[in-house]
Amino acid sequence: MDDSTPLNACTEQRYEVRESDLPLSCPMPNMGIWDAHPKVYLDLVSKGEIKCPYCGALYLLIK
Repeated sequence: MDDSTPLNACTEQRYEVRESDLPLSCPMPNMGIWDAHPKVYLDLVSKGEIKCPYCGALYLLIK
């Protein structure tokens, strides 16, 4: 993800992330969290993809 582009939390259903974005949390650091759920850390590395248990957003690890 490009850190220079702020995102609104919980507005997308699919996010592509790189190893440089790890450790992964939802919402991510570049997301406005005022309207989001509590921060949760997600284990993306073991499966390459994971869904947030709060908002259902799918995170995919790309290389």
